[in-house]
Amino acid sequence: MKNIILIGAGGHADSCIDVIECENKYNILGLIDMPEKVGQFSHGYKIIDTDENIKKYIAPNTYFLITIGQIRSAKRRVELFDYLKQNGANLATVISPRAYVSRHSIIEEGTIVMHDAVVNIDASVGKNCIINTKALIEHGAKVGSHCHISTAAVLNGGVSIGDKSFIGSNATIVQALSLPESTFVKAGEMIK
Repeated sequence: MKNIILIGAGGHADSCIDVIECENKYNILGLIDMPEKVGQFSHGYKIIDTDENIKKYIAPNTYFLITIGQIRSAKRRVELFDYLKQNGANLATVISPRAYVSRHSIIEEGTIVMHDAVVNIDASVGKNCIINTKALIEHGAKVGSHCHISTAAVLNGGVSIGDKSFIGSNATIVQALSLPESTFVKAGEMIK
């Protein structure tokens, strides 16, 4: 198994831990979070350090996953991703065994595909994305980097989502639409 360190120890990290445990591909070494949380545990895994000390954990056999959520802004997730890449860190790609990801699709580094999500044929998902529980990325859809596609959101065929975008829970994007960078779609909204 490969070693992994999670950056962020909030609610989204809890869900990521469950997916990582189910995938059984990574051994969680610990989590990184705020100074006041160091020494605490999240589902049996220790919060080992803070963001300021990430660099000392970068090693050839260690992977990282950014496990802070993203709603209004991708800024912090982008900063962490860029820092990890600039310092030669390995970024994990995590796919729940309960998700369906077509072998004819692309999932880039740093992305997590969570339980019961579907990524269909010829779809692509960029770097450092969250494809959340039960999200549907339909055939030929393109999701840019640093995006969060929320629970049960639907991106229909041929949709294109710009980098750093957030698509809320149960939102639907009608086929073949292109949304620009940093788009925010609220929960339950239909974009057509």
